[in-house]
Amino acid sequence: MLRAAGIGVGDEIVVPAFGNVEVAEAATLVGALPLFADIDPVTYCLDAEAVEVAITPRTTAIVVVHRFGRRAAIGRLRALGQRHGLLVLEQGDSEAPCDETAQRRERAGYLDARLKGVRTPDGGDGHTYQQYVVRVPGNGRPDRDAFARAVRARGVDCRVPVKTPVHRLPEFRRCVSLPQTELAADETLALPVDASLTKREMQRVVSACNALGGLLQPAF
Repeated sequence: MLRAAGIGVGDEIVVPAFGNVEVAEAATLVGALPLFADIDPVTYCLDAEAVEVAITPRTTAIVVVHRFGRRAAIGRLRALGQRHGLLVLEQGDSEAPCDETAQRRERAGYLDARLKGVRTPDGGDGHTYQQYVVRVPGNGRPDRDAFARAVRARGVDCRVPVKTPVHRLPEFRRCVSLPQTELAADETLALPVDASLTKREMQRVVSACNALGGLLQPAF
């Protein structure tokens, strides 16, 4: 995608650090330098204001990654790209059949109405719930990880969507301030929302999570 867009040696590309390493790797493969910008804490996608701060005279493109079934503010990012003469490239989740998306939304609504002690996702316009990502507040990663272990022990599958932000990986380590990215990496947990889940299984998710409210209390 980047090579076809004419991006190469000496170019800088703004990319998210919250997500897969493949986007940054693709930049280095064509000889470009990935610049990491912070995310919007609601969509988990690039934040337009943070992107503008990251831009330098050598920046040639922005790679926008739509995350978890929630779309980035692509209109604002395209306008930003137009102002600075930058390419705006998009990557996102594969589209699911309409009936599957409808069932995911139904299950997400069930969880939204019943989960306690976690922050449920902001559905927003067009959320397809490729993943149902909640926030486990408290003292950061230890609380989230303890919560995840306890939920799994109760028979509920869950996973940490982004274990280490890309800018913290050894090959891409950068001295850059990305507070929303760091917080999201410490607090987020993906709960099951597959279209195949039965009502009994959804009840188990709610019961397992709501039984763990004590883990969410800050330690002093």
